[in-house]
Amino acid sequence: MNDSQPQMRDAHSKYSPAGKTHGGVQHTSFSAPGKNPVGEVVLVATADGLVGVYFSGGKHVPDIAECGPRCELDDDARQRDDVGTSESSTSIRRILCQARAELSEYFVGKRKTFTVPLDWAHVAASASEFSVQVWRLLQGIAYGATTTYGALAREMGSVGLSQRVGQVVGRNPWSVIVPCHRVLGADGSLTGYAGGLDRKRWLLQHEEPSAAEAGRLF
Repeated sequence: MNDSQPQMRDAHSKYSPAGKTHGGVQHTSFSAPGKNPVGEVVLVATADGLVGVYFSGGKHVPDIAECGPRCELDDDARQRDDVGTSESSTSIRRILCQARAELSEYFVGKRKTFTVPLDWAHVAASASEFSVQVWRLLQGIAYGATTTYGALAREMGSVGLSQRVGQVVGRNPWSVIVPCHRVLGADGSLTGYAGGLDRKRWLLQHEEPSAAEAGRLF
């Protein structure tokens, strides 16, 4: 993945969950359970998988108009009748329900990994190849572990790509599920996070509370 003279278009390009077609997506939102600063979480999906997990009020959150119609979910995770009952809507409902359930379990300490499908093809259609490669690297950072922007840049071919990698990490469309919060500065500092540093700090402490108490984080 040699890219010693990268074009910086990643920093300025804005991924849209609606993709190039601006159709075929629906969204829902829920409040993260438990005592935490996470707040409202917005989920966006196609019939093939999740294409967005965003924190309300965070940076790079797409306009709600780009997220398709709202899919209202009942407390028992069933879709309301007024959303429609097409095969596509049923698939989207299933994915949104699964994502909400798995994230809710994560926030209360009952889940460490996610199985909800991600629609990589949909995301790749409107994101750069470099961005997709970086986001896939993020998937390899295990629960309770961290890495640095420099380490990711080396995996992408050159430590000189650190700034570009950082910009792409900041635009990761799948917060928590693709764990961009596990990327730290070279000195272990939190640095930037699209969801806000309070959320990033909580997520890391939530995953490795013993390290936080011992002062090994931040």
